[in-house]
Amino acid sequence: MTDAAVHTTSLEEQLCALLGADNVLSDTASRELYSQDIYRVGELVSLVVRPSSTEELSHVVAAVAEAGLPIAPRGGGMSYTGGYIQQVKDAVIIDMGRMNKILEINAEDMYVTVQCGCTWAQLHEALDGTGLRTPFWGTLSGITATIGGGLSQNGLFFGSAKYGPITESVVGWKVVTADGAIVPTGTWGTKGGAPFNRHYGPDLTGMFVADTGALGFKAEATLRLIREPKHMDYLSFSFKDYQTCADAMCEVARMGVASEIFGFDPDLAEMRLQRGSLMKGGATLAGVVKGQGSLVSGLKEGAKMALAGRRYMKDVSYSMHVVIEGTNKPGVDADMDAVRGAVAPFGDEIENSIPKITRAMPFGPLNNVLGPEGKRWLPIHGLVPHSGAKAIWQGIYDLIDAYKDKFEAHEITTGFLVTAMSTNAFLIEPVIYYPDARGALHEQTVQPNVLERYHDYAPNPEARSIVADFRSDLCELFLEHKAAHFQIGKAYLYRKGRDEQTWRLLEGIKSLVDPDRRVNPGSLGLD
Repeated sequence: MTDAAVHTTSLEEQLCALLGADNVLSDTASRELYSQDIYRVGELVSLVVRPSSTEELSHVVAAVAEAGLPIAPRGGGMSYTGGYIQQVKDAVIIDMGRMNKILEINAEDMYVTVQCGCTWAQLHEALDGTGLRTPFWGTLSGITATIGGGLSQNGLFFGSAKYGPITESVVGWKVVTADGAIVPTGTWGTKGGAPFNRHYGPDLTGMFVADTGALGFKAEATLRLIREPKHMDYLSFSFKDYQTCADAMCEVARMGVASEIFGFDPDLAEMRLQRGSLMKGGATLAGVVKGQGSLVSGLKEGAKMALAGRRYMKDVSYSMHVVIEGTNKPGVDADMDAVRGAVAPFGDEIENSIPKITRAMPFGPLNNVLGPEGKRWLPIHGLVPHSGAKAIWQGIYDLIDAYKDKFEAHEITTGFLVTAMSTNAFLIEPVIYYPDARGALHEQTVQPNVLERYHDYAPNPEARSIVADFRSDLCELFLEHKAAHFQIGKAYLYRKGRDEQTWRLLEGIKSLVDPDRRVNPGSLGLD
């Protein structure tokens, strides 16, 4: 028996005594499942551990530290950038799924505290009817994606055009560092203090946001609350080319009036319609009716959307979709008119079914982790200032053109999702679909009735290799354009692009909180 195996066996017994045997997984199937993300398979992990409280998490991390093994956190498992999969052997994975409680909803001081394994969908449901919500309130994968995972990876969607990314809504948290110490941040770091404010001295909360799990384990998080807007309306537009789409999106973002701004190229729109993810039948119509505020207006909007069906997108090239919220209808109407005026020089208004559907069912099943007919799905993105939006889009098109023959020969297709973050950033996300065998994580995630309709592709190492090369070239292109990234994980060229002194400081922080470099090794490019 190897030294690592001896350590693992001893550790497993210790953790079973602490958490119960049901919460320490060592069977091969579990280890294989937790060793893969949406895109790839990493080194086989040695154990999967499922704590239920901050104290249990602290004891687990301390025990793994004593055993000297690598350790990494996993939220909902929706990473596609190696966020939690391992490049080293014998790692222990912390599954945060049991730490999913909502600990406090404080309507007086306007914050909510959750365990970091709580999903965005769970928080949304808990706040329903309170008249409150968080400024940023979820990713599209929020039925599975956890709040801790989101804060570790960073990201955007619901609320982010007005309130910024996930990490701008966090007030503070309790983080467990590599030795098992529990560290509260913000005003939570005041002895006996409440987590009502993020800033008190240096921003230690910010030190742990978007670290992709490299600096510590998020145990509990406090998010700011706002009053839920009482009125909402929607707009959609069509554009003849990507340049006018980008110009319009950036202009609407600068206005600061929209909660969500997002768009598609014609290829991705067609693929989503083909897959049915934009039109889900009766459940979607029911959601639209419910979301309109009154039965009469809801029935009217539902009937209008049903009549439009999928046909209205048939002749649409590039599209943009906007959600506007406010405290009163005149204010929302004024913002709607302002957006219409701003977009008029660039494109034409069309039926607004897509943003209605997106808001009616914000956290739908994650069947889109596979593409149409069951192809593998891989997104990759970059975040640039508005002035760089058209240049990066053109650069990606040029790269796709360079791969045209290989893509056609191996049935690889692409599309684009674009969106805006606050008033100052444009995100572009090329999406790649390719024929290849799916993994255990796909089969666990996609609904069985959907999975049975998909083609079960055989392993396709040629297509997989082309996609890997294309993704690598995309990362280099993003670096050339000085793009930023969410979900850095072990994919993007974060280290290569860092200023020397910036990297030196990050290395110093890592050495302070994880001197043995055991916490999610390789994440952020940290050895």
